[in-house]
Amino acid sequence: MTHEWVRRARKKREEGRAEGRAERGAELVLKQLRLKFGELDADTVTRVRGATEADLDLWAERVLTAGNLADVFA
Repeated sequence: MTHEWVRRARKKREEGRAEGRAERGAELVLKQLRLKFGELDADTVTRVRGATEADLDLWAERVLTAGNLADVFA
C-alpha cells in the first residue's frame, strides 16, 4: 500500500510540474504576442492558454518572424 501511495504522489507532483510549465509557456507566448502586436482578443488568449506545449514552442518561434498575428497561428 505504501508503494502505491508513493507512486501516486510522484505522478501527481509530475503532473503539477507539467501543468506549471505549460502555464508559464502560455504566459510567455502571450507576452511576446502583446509586445509585438498589441492588445489581444479574448479568443486568442483562450487559444494560447489551452495550447499544448508543442504548439506553444512553435508559436514562440513564429512570433519572432511573423508579420501579423495570423502568421503565428498559420
